[in-house]
Amino acid sequence: MSLARRIHVLHTHEQRMPMETAIKVAFATTDMAHVDQHFGSAKSFAVYAVDPEQSEFMEAAQFGELAQDGNEDKLSVKIQLLEGCAAVYCLAIGASAVKQIVAQGIQPIKVHEGSTIKDLIADLQAEMKAGPSSWLAKAINQHKGPSPERFNAMEEEGWDE
Repeated sequence: MSLARRIHVLHTHEQRMPMETAIKVAFATTDMAHVDQHFGSAKSFAVYAVDPEQSEFMEAAQFGELAQDGNEDKLSVKIQLLEGCAAVYCLAIGASAVKQIVAQGIQPIKVHEGSTIKDLIADLQAEMKAGPSSWLAKAINQHKGPSPERFNAMEEEGWDE
């Protein structure tokens, strides 16, 4: 099984969303609007950058035909695609896949059938604003860039020599 198509959204520097507090999340989807796939047999993923105030579509990836057959090889391509993501939203996910993606620092999130990506992003943003759960707080800290204050303190301590 291989990646059939991967489409990245490109922006000019002026259009780029500030990413200091954003995390990447993926959604198992066939229509780019609803989470409607099991992780292992997902035909495609939509990847977004999300921060407390806004979200930005980053890429879509499509895979060849897959069956829910327990074939572990199909997972590696998907896990590679999710590199840098804090979470993946799906209808269901098997124990082996959970173990593999959690080892990569990715939180699996099972949702109800009919869940829209738009609503899930809004819920995630509300959680970010209200005080993130433990997985989300960890993801935000893992995926955000170093603060400028850190470098100022390093200069003051003589680290820039």
